[in-house]
Amino acid sequence: MTTTTTPQLALTRVFDAPRALVYQAFTDPDHLAAWWGPIGNSLPRDEIEFDVRPGGHQRWTEVFADDPRIRVQVHFDLMQVVDGELLGGTMHVTGQLPEGFEPFETRVRLEFHDEADGRTRLEVRQWLPEHLASPSEQGWLEAFTKLDATLAA
Repeated sequence: MTTTTTPQLALTRVFDAPRALVYQAFTDPDHLAAWWGPIGNSLPRDEIEFDVRPGGHQRWTEVFADDPRIRVQVHFDLMQVVDGELLGGTMHVTGQLPEGFEPFETRVRLEFHDEADGRTRLEVRQWLPEHLASPSEQGWLEAFTKLDATLAA
C-alpha cells in the first residue's frame, strides 16, 4: 500500500440530504447495498457484514453486472470512526477481480460535513496504487450517481 501523505484520489461531492442520512448510507448494510459500486453492479445483502466502530470493519461482496463471475471482496478495517462525521481505515480488495486487476490495499478517509440548506459535503481521500486512481475515481462517480437517486427516494 502506498504511504505518501498526499492521496492519489481526492473527491468532494455535495448531496441534497442531511449529514446523518448520508453517513447512514455508508454505515447501514441495507443502505450500502442499494447504491454501492459502478452502475449495474450489486451487493448481495447476505454477503454484507458491518461492525462500525474504531477497530471494527465493513465487509461486502460486489458482483459485476457484465460478468457475475466477477465477485470482488472488500474488507474495510475501520481505524477511525466518529459517528456522523468520519470513517477511515484500510480497504483490502480481493476476490475474483476484473481482468487486469490484482488484489490491493487502499487507505480511505471519508469526511461528512454539514452544508447550507440541510445538504452534506462528502470528502473522499484515497491512497492507492497510482494506476488504480482513474478507475477508482470512475467507480466513485458512478456510485455517487446511484447514491443521489437513493437519497432522493
